[in-house]
Amino acid sequence: MALVNKEAIVKILRSSLSAQTKKKKLKNYHDGDIADALALLTKEERFKAYELFGVEKTAEIFSYFDNPEDYIEELKADKAADILDELDSDEAINILDELDEDFRNHLISLMEKETREKVEALDKRDDETIGSYMSDNYITISKDSTIKQAMSTLIKEAGEHDNINTLYVIDEDSHLLGAVRLKDLILARKDDSLDKIIISSFPSVLESELVSEIIQTLKDYSEESIPIVDKENKLLGVISLDNIIEAADEEMTEDYAKLGGLSEIVDVDESPFYSVKKRIPWLIILLFLGIVVSTVTGTFEHVIATIPVAVFFQSMVLDMAGNVGTQSLAVTIRTISDEDMKKKQIRRLIGKEILVGFINGIIIAIVAFVFVLCYLSIKRQVITGDTFQIMDVLKVSGIIATSLLLAMTVSAAIGSFFPIILDKIHIDPAVASGPFITTFNDIIAVLLYYGLTYLFLMVLHI
Repeated sequence: MALVNKEAIVKILRSSLSAQTKKKKLKNYHDGDIADALALLTKEERFKAYELFGVEKTAEIFSYFDNPEDYIEELKADKAADILDELDSDEAINILDELDEDFRNHLISLMEKETREKVEALDKRDDETIGSYMSDNYITISKDSTIKQAMSTLIKEAGEHDNINTLYVIDEDSHLLGAVRLKDLILARKDDSLDKIIISSFPSVLESELVSEIIQTLKDYSEESIPIVDKENKLLGVISLDNIIEAADEEMTEDYAKLGGLSEIVDVDESPFYSVKKRIPWLIILLFLGIVVSTVTGTFEHVIATIPVAVFFQSMVLDMAGNVGTQSLAVTIRTISDEDMKKKQIRRLIGKEILVGFINGIIIAIVAFVFVLCYLSIKRQVITGDTFQIMDVLKVSGIIATSLLLAMTVSAAIGSFFPIILDKIHIDPAVASGPFITTFNDIIAVLLYYGLTYLFLMVLHI
């Protein structure tokens, strides 16, 4: 259906119909479909479409472009500034952030004073705080307003603000006193007091709160918009449902990047050198952890020299330990991000993950035991390199199976405990990235594997 809409819109825009007829026909289409259609036109055809729609309508369409900065860059500076003036301040700043610095500054200088001040104020906010997602798309009414006056304010400002389902009540100093639902305002009698329909305990968030700490709470409220206030409870703006979704998506993407061992989100348009700058810190840390793994392995050099077949299965033990640890890490981080989780539930999570690691360890250990037994029997290779001895093969198979069971159980415990400990000391648990946990578990797995091999075959001579 969307494809048909785009083709129909393109056909209308390219037709020889009068401007008035075109506008009349295009009223039947959603702005999102029009945005998709404009992307199919040439630059010159888009310019004609912008003239047809006018600045206000064009700005509404711009909010639906996937990469609005690309289309802003096509325009002359004064036309681009006019469109940015019509956008919500948060949408304008998102576009400006993607532009070349010189062009960006030039556009800001051309924008209206009120819009420019809002954009500059937003630009100074910390990207990690909820205030950076703040929008000015909301309507306020005075606490002293009557129902009739509140309705008049709504009608007057609805043309500029489409976020009208909730109106915010403020005093003369802009302190937030509560909110009024549009439905309640419509149903109220004009002689009723505004106090009767004010929700005085309406949720709000501080501008300085971190996105990572508050995003789950915002999602739980499921409101179309939530007011943002300062420490004095003065209304500064709102965060809309769209922005809540955007913030949640960016937070998840950032956590995913950290789990992959990256310090920041990857941008396909960034330069290779900038990508290197973001990735190299983690790689250097992992390099030194890898050296630790090699050093630990080196301490068992005499074991490897005496029982060389042990090296063949080292990677299998290390890989399984790393995989289990990463799985437990992912489950734990996802669970503790829910602020409603209680301590008892977290303890139950740890116990469950260790049990799952143990059960999986038993299953994998049995499979590995059979595989190694068959493999060494077929290869007819013994521990010392001499003639075939079934008891030696059984010993090696048993040690590998036992090592897998212990390594997987311990790795599950580490993957569960580590992010919880970080969370307790107020460090983002996502920094316990997959590569970090995998490398740390490699150290544990090496100690268990070669330690058991040394203990049973060289010390106890079992």
